[in-house]
Amino acid sequence: MGRNRFYGWVALAGAMAVYFSMCGNYVYSFGVFLPVFSEEFNWSRTALSGTLTASEVAHGLIGPLVGISISRFGARKNIIVGNTLAALGLLGMAFVEEVWHVYLFYGVLAGIGISFGSFLSTTAMVNDWFIRRRSLAMSLVLAAGGVGGLIFPPFISWLITSLGWQVAWTFLAGIHLILAVAIGGVLVRNKPEEMGQFPDGTVSPIAPGTITESPGISRVYQTPVDWTVRAALRTRALWLILACDLTLWFPFSTLTIHEVAYLQDKGFTSLTAASALGLMVGISIIGRLLFGVLGTRFEGKYLIAVCLALMFTGMIILMNARTLPLVYACSVLCGIGFGGMLVNVPVILGAYFGRTHYARILGWTAPVLTVFGAGSPLIAGLIFDVTGSYMLAFQVGVVLLGVGVVLALLIRPPKPSVSIPDSSHS
Repeated sequence: MGRNRFYGWVALAGAMAVYFSMCGNYVYSFGVFLPVFSEEFNWSRTALSGTLTASEVAHGLIGPLVGISISRFGARKNIIVGNTLAALGLLGMAFVEEVWHVYLFYGVLAGIGISFGSFLSTTAMVNDWFIRRRSLAMSLVLAAGGVGGLIFPPFISWLITSLGWQVAWTFLAGIHLILAVAIGGVLVRNKPEEMGQFPDGTVSPIAPGTITESPGISRVYQTPVDWTVRAALRTRALWLILACDLTLWFPFSTLTIHEVAYLQDKGFTSLTAASALGLMVGISIIGRLLFGVLGTRFEGKYLIAVCLALMFTGMIILMNARTLPLVYACSVLCGIGFGGMLVNVPVILGAYFGRTHYARILGWTAPVLTVFGAGSPLIAGLIFDVTGSYMLAFQVGVVLLGVGVVLALLIRPPKPSVSIPDSSHS
């Protein structure tokens, strides 16, 4: 492709293939398998939910290493190597016989692979290729994950019923290898500068802090400097953003991992329950695209507050749902809210802290998120095993989402008191 033709949209297509595959094959698949494994092997839901804890721990502990790896080797190599490991982990799930096999293949091997090859790599690539259109580009990548979440859960449910769970896992491994490794590896490029181009296809570099929105669009804050890791970690803004993100993950992981089992316990069929999960993730496409557009017009903190409020409302509805329309209402509200959050958090981090150290900043925050968030699926499963109900888990999720709304409104852009040097070692 000639240098005059902006390659960013092609690279974006590769990132979309990676994220589509990761969400469909990994994130939203396990909740469909959980009741199957629990019944066939007589494993408790607490034990199976701990697999997600193992995955989160693996992800969090290596977060700084992932950020360093992306900064040093680029997103493309991390996508290829990481997703190859993830595909091997998914394939290993077709041969599990003991519960620790699930922890090894899904929680550790696939979890580590996804850590290197998915969210951080794809969003770092988007953050490098786009500034003016960052919010829109980010929403397109993350919307692709929503498509994967819409398609895969009901299809996996059908596949398990028709051909067995072993065939289902084998299918997931193969499709992940094709989409995330082969297609993603071919299309993705690290930065526009490596191809003699500049972000957004401009003919010259865009200085940090330059307001680049189109005429008629409200000015949205962009950092005047590229923050180092050390400086960013000292800001109140970073920790408030991460706290808002944290309040999302307990209720969301409770839904994605336990909603299928919860609805089956309420008397809904397995296919209906899986479809409700698929609808929530699929409808999040609307949230991802909608808030991607809104992100070019409105400050991210207000959008985060709206997203968390939507999920708050959705979970209250689910707690009182006795009919399918109410279940679907929860799916719609939580889907839009989650989709918007998924876009808003990386966008606001890029807007507040810049391009150069985005991957490292996000990578260094991962252990902190892990300390508070890794136990969410395990706690929800434990609550069920002790009380025989998920109601307390949902109540905790509602409280956290309410706190998140308040925290979002307290976020302010960080203001450096002195010039921040551009050091790759900070």
